[in-house]
Amino acid sequence: MDPGSGPIADALNTRPKYVASTTLTDPRLADTTVLSGDLAAAIGELKAKPGGELQVNGSGGLVRWLLENDLVDEMNLLIVPVVAGQGTRLFPETGPDVALDLVESRAFPKGITVQVYRPAGRPQYAAD
Repeated sequence: MDPGSGPIADALNTRPKYVASTTLTDPRLADTTVLSGDLAAAIGELKAKPGGELQVNGSGGLVRWLLENDLVDEMNLLIVPVVAGQGTRLFPETGPDVALDLVESRAFPKGITVQVYRPAGRPQYAAD
């Protein structure tokens, strides 16, 4: 992908990238750093640096791990109006419950919506 080929490609090509992996040692994508070892500490160091945000694209397993380790500051969920009868779940059937505060919600003409949430600790359930 060359710069100038679109906003998403431009963002990927011009910003540093971090890959959480236990097997990858030599990434082929330019300006890519492999995070291994103590992933929570490495992510904490990245979050402490000024100048931007860290995004997770395309890794449900990493998102689940980040949620379990309280390392998510905000989630942007894109909802496409299609029911898929199978596939990998973003959120597991088991694991800690996470309360979410809705920060923003947008709807687009074709029915796609984007919800922006911030984790708000563990949910409080009403007693029966």
